[in-house]
Amino acid sequence: MKKLLLTLAAVMVASISALAQPAQITVDNRNLTDANGATYQGTITGNTAGATAQLFLVGTGGALTALTPPTTFRTGAASAFVTAQNVDVPGIKPGTSANFILRAWQGSSYDSSLERGQSNPFTVANLGGDPGGGAPPILPPKLNGMQGFAITVLPEPSTIALGMLGAAALLIRRRK
Repeated sequence: MKKLLLTLAAVMVASISALAQPAQITVDNRNLTDANGATYQGTITGNTAGATAQLFLVGTGGALTALTPPTTFRTGAASAFVTAQNVDVPGIKPGTSANFILRAWQGSSYDSSLERGQSNPFTVANLGGDPGGGAPPILPPKLNGMQGFAITVLPEPSTIALGMLGAAALLIRRRK
């Protein structure tokens, strides 16, 4: 009975210590590595001066969890890249993989901005942190797998409505 209790206690301690060590990732879109080991740039184009970016964890059903506070872009020649920072990925064990999205925008928030863009969902493998079990710590990877994207101006709803009205008129005219 004592052996069983000791074994259960050891398993609980190991489980709790594994949960206490979240995975980590480096939010940096410069000098990324693709699946073949080649280096590439996850360049963000468009108006990045004064823009804001934020990394999100993609969860079950596409739910997004913000991992970073909004961060700024670099300036000058490196203005297509976000300022690098390491962040924890809660609920994910070091050494495993997770899906992410990077959003960028001009203005106070992504949802209210008319000038914004976001990456396609991408998977980063072998997240950093202490995997436990006596294994050495894993360095946090960058946003490997993220492809560049553009911050673009979204048309106003009235512009979209006018375009749809014009398309409908063309279809009606063609039928006659």
